[in-house]
Amino acid sequence: MTQNKTIVTSTLAAVVALGLAGNAGAAEKKADGDKCYGIVKSGKNDCKTLSNACAGHSMEDGQKDAFLVVPKGTCERIVGGSLEAPQGGK
Repeated sequence: MTQNKTIVTSTLAAVVALGLAGNAGAAEKKADGDKCYGIVKSGKNDCKTLSNACAGHSMEDGQKDAFLVVPKGTCERIVGGSLEAPQGGK
């Protein structure tokens, strides 16, 4: 029984370690991107906006103060995308 617990514990530790490594890669990938304002779908923004305090709380499609992190050089190629945050609100 103790051997089975050891195997289960080791397997669980390996799965957790792989998950943490995957999350670190995703965070690093986002850090290399550009914040692209004005292209989000409602409720799909990456971070807080001038009008909401949390990611995922944009209120409308194309909300000008909400952004998604996109690969560098991509935002300028998206209709409605802007690398500049709007001043003072939507």
